Amino acid sequence: MNNTLSNTSIKCVRDTSVTAVIFPCLYSILFVVALILNSLAAWIFFSIPSSSTFVVFLKNVVVADLLMTLTIPLRVLSDAGVGHWQLRAFHCRYSAVLFYITMYISILLLGLISLDRYLKIVRPPGKCALQRVRVGQALSAAVWAVMLSLALPNVILSDQPPRVSGGRLKCTSMKSKAGLLWHEGFNYFCQVVFWGTLALMVVCYTFISKKVYESYKASKSKSQAVSRRTKAKVFVVVGVFFICFAPFHFARVPYTLTQTGMVSHCQAQNALYIAKETTLWLSATNVCLDPLIYVFLCKVFSKRLAAAICCKPLYKGAMDSHTATSTQMEMSQIAQSNRLSYSTMEK
Repeated sequence: MNNTLSNTSIKCVRDTSVTAVIFPCLYSILFVVALILNSLAAWIFFSIPSSSTFVVFLKNVVVADLLMTLTIPLRVLSDAGVGHWQLRAFHCRYSAVLFYITMYISILLLGLISLDRYLKIVRPPGKCALQRVRVGQALSAAVWAVMLSLALPNVILSDQPPRVSGGRLKCTSMKSKAGLLWHEGFNYFCQVVFWGTLALMVVCYTFISKKVYESYKASKSKSQAVSRRTKAKVFVVVGVFFICFAPFHFARVPYTLTQTGMVSHCQAQNALYIAKETTLWLSATNVCLDPLIYVFLCKVFSKRLAAAICCKPLYKGAMDSHTATSTQMEMSQIAQSNRLSYSTMEK
């Protein structure tokens, strides 16, 4: 090990006394829960035909979440300092890159899901090419191809001999100068991806909620319970998205500056490191929350899940609509209530 690694004296030694104990425990719990939930989600989703762009996007989210979940054990071992230094080096070069890239793939896919819901609920059905299954498959493939291509230099440019400082291997010590520049630029790009996706979601759900409100207003007081459920589902997606990902993206930019040497104050470096690790774990909890979104938004998924839990066969009538979201169905209930209201008045 001494022949391979060169210890370098640096001014600031990262304090990992807290993160090496608490976060491995938190990630271990997260891994167990996420593996169960996403395995179940994958088992259900891949028995559902890809008959709509909505289902196509959700299936891709399941794949991204499963891949992210499978990187967590290496993160646990690396953060806990268990195993040979080569394990940490492997995590830095490959596993950590896959962890981050699948997170941003999920973010982009959730943005496409928001756009898809907007087109299906607000716009006339079948009027836009983005609602075609093949287009949805092409968009999903493009998201994977672009993000993986942009992440590849982070792997290739982590080609320097690993160096241990303070008894730990820092991932940035494996990057060349070009690798550090790419790492910094890629992080700024990911910031654009997140905030751009969040803006898209806010716009889409604003129009969706307006449409739901108009339908509710037309039906007056007949569908209050349905309207409340629909509004909750509309805003809970944006809420979960913002709660999981926004804190990390507030902390990420200043932390990246410590990695590239632009912030040299030792206490600031340690504080930003702890903030980054805390908000990163919060972002990772999205792999446990996404299955809840499937239940809320995908009617056929929730029916299959209920049938699997109750060990009952799912009748064909329950599978008639693969394309309708639960919000669409509830809006149809509002419209139906509206028609009944008018027919009663006519009588």
